[in-house]
Amino acid sequence: MASPTQPTSDLGILVLLGYQGFVRSLHDDMRTRGFDDLGRSDGVVFRILNVRPCTVSEMAGLLDITKQGMAQIVEDLESRGYVRRTPDPTDRRAKHVELTDRGHAAIAAARRFHRAFEARLVRQHGDDAISAFRSVLEAMAGHAPDGLDRELRGLYL
Repeated sequence: MASPTQPTSDLGILVLLGYQGFVRSLHDDMRTRGFDDLGRSDGVVFRILNVRPCTVSEMAGLLDITKQGMAQIVEDLESRGYVRRTPDPTDRRAKHVELTDRGHAAIAAARRFHRAFEARLVRQHGDDAISAFRSVLEAMAGHAPDGLDRELRGLYL
């Protein structure tokens, strides 16, 4: 039996398992709404493009990945109908990537899920507990995108 000063579970593992459970629930919910083809990292790209259309190069820089890797992601999202490429009005060589109606619908559905998920946690555990939990997670994550793993920087746009 663990004492109060010696927990039975590693906190990092609990954070990971909690996140995995959240993602599973999100993807299950999205499937019921007709978004059964979403990949694990699609949401990061959706969040970036929900702010404004971007070039592949801009998104690659935000996510700190190669332009070629970002181009493959965009091509995949385009083939599934979530994004489209349009000419850049100021640079004929560049193309903007923007969300399609399907892309906007997917991010709207995901945001509804996020709000409902948090509301359920508040009902189960109380507002004070969830506010404290949010504060702990924010402190763990840090507030400066430069302090985050490069793959997560795009989430803070």
